Amino acid sequence: MHPKQILLIVLVGLAGCGETGQAKGDQPNPGGWLLADKDQDDRFALIQRQFRGFDQPMWEVGERYVKLHEALERENPELAAYHWEKIKTTIENGVEKRPARGANAELFLLGGPWAEIHADLRSGERKRAWAGFDRARAACQACHEAEGVAYMNDQSIFDLAGPETAAR
Repeated sequence: MHPKQILLIVLVGLAGCGETGQAKGDQPNPGGWLLADKDQDDRFALIQRQFRGFDQPMWEVGERYVKLHEALERENPELAAYHWEKIKTTIENGVEKRPARGANAELFLLGGPWAEIHADLRSGERKRAWAGFDRARAACQACHEAEGVAYMNDQSIFDLAGPETAAR
């Protein structure tokens, strides 16, 4: 059988599954956790609960922060800058969910500091890139303090530092 024929069979089969998440006879699908509720407002409330608040974006920021550090250790400034760009996107998305976090996010990271650190990471100068990383760490910690969650700064992720800072 030709691959195009197989693809057509799969697509026709999927089209027959319907978009409602309902089983035959219009009975609720036990696996359709979102579609089981007929009320659209209840569905949106469920989606909102599943996306949670600012903690999930911060989890991604933390993972990318570690990867940024690893990229600098491997002398891969392009990858470091990539993770810094994704950190910005993640924080911006988090602010969409929790606008009250926006003022400090803008002040400590998304405004001038983000662009300056980005330039440091993209500079191609090892020492400058590491200085940018250290500035990013300080910005994160300052934002945590301003948000009243300074206890976030007492975790191993903030032990990561550039060679100059770590040597002190």
